[in-house]
Amino acid sequence: MASYSYEAVDNLTGKMLKGSLDADDIKNVYTHIKAQNWTAINVRQDNVMTKSISIGGGRKVKPRDLAVFCRQFVSMVSAGVTIVDALGMLTEQTENKTLAAAIEGTKQGIQKGDTMAESMQQFPSAFPMLLIHMVRAGEASGSLEKSFERMAVQFEKSAKLNAMVKKALIYPIIVAIVAVGVVIVMLTVVVPKYTEMFSQLDVELPAITKSVIAMSNFIMNFWYLIIIVVIVLVFGIKAYKKTESGQEVFGRMAMKSLVRGKLTIKTASSRFARTLSTLLASGMPMMDALDIVADAQDNIWFRRALVSAREEVAKGVALSVPLKECGIFPPMVYHMVGIGEETGDIETMLEKLADYYDEEVEIATQAVMAALEPMIILLLAGIVGYLIAAVMSPMLAMYQGLDNL
Repeated sequence: MASYSYEAVDNLTGKMLKGSLDADDIKNVYTHIKAQNWTAINVRQDNVMTKSISIGGGRKVKPRDLAVFCRQFVSMVSAGVTIVDALGMLTEQTENKTLAAAIEGTKQGIQKGDTMAESMQQFPSAFPMLLIHMVRAGEASGSLEKSFERMAVQFEKSAKLNAMVKKALIYPIIVAIVAVGVVIVMLTVVVPKYTEMFSQLDVELPAITKSVIAMSNFIMNFWYLIIIVVIVLVFGIKAYKKTESGQEVFGRMAMKSLVRGKLTIKTASSRFARTLSTLLASGMPMMDALDIVADAQDNIWFRRALVSAREEVAKGVALSVPLKECGIFPPMVYHMVGIGEETGDIETMLEKLADYYDEEVEIATQAVMAALEPMIILLLAGIVGYLIAAVMSPMLAMYQGLDNL
């Protein structure tokens, strides 16, 4: 099966369409185009160059992309544009090719008689299950626009949260790269030059200098082993993190970390409150909503806690009780949920809770930054100071020997 790119004109709207399709031969592509009531303009088989371009453009769909899609969809439908026409326009406007192809496929599914949720479900790489469930609930209640509007807020909050976390990691990553670069230059360029000089001196080298020279020789002679070990470690850790035991270990480390612990807990609490509030506000039953909320958690311990909470709620226990008993959610979470259950307005309480923890996450992110900066600077200063001491120690010893003559 090969990949083909095509350009066609929609016979109903006259719009130019572009896309790609996997087919056994070019005849099947023309058959597909004709079945959509389009007129083919150009069809060609992708070569290596066009495939690479397609791969680059078909990047992962991010929360920001989905937020823009939801906002634009609400604006168009509210203005009186039909769903099919709105999806057609969004296909042309969307820059992310993966999402654009999914929107086009959704439009085609609706034209064939499927519901919007059923059509979107065919593209799990572009549309998360949370969005699909919200669309299904909106179609059932006749409030599709409200569902998309709520999801726009959900994705915007998620995008903002991801942006804050990434911003907090930029500085440590840059400093770490600089530190590694400084160490490599010192050990491969500076230290070897001093090693030649030290070998000509009839002095006993200090232990610190011998250790640095040994590290320099090892890097110079076995640099390829270091690269292999680093690659094996990176891929090994990634593979381990995908296992259940790996998720348990790294999930526990994230929660107990002195630097990231509070940020991890507050981020999970914000995601829990925002997602559950959105689903319940759309009319989804608590049981189904908790299933989706559990799947939306990245940390396995929070996921297990919510799965256990769902089982307890199914027995008739109030949600606030298992949230408290699991011992990983902050008191604010189960207290606010308990108040919502008592007043019968849990959706509003969850929304307020989500807003509160969104602010807490921002504060926690700033706190992490404030803690990381001096730690990284001290670490870098320690490494460079160690190397300088190793280089200068024999020279000072030599000068002291000359003074004693």
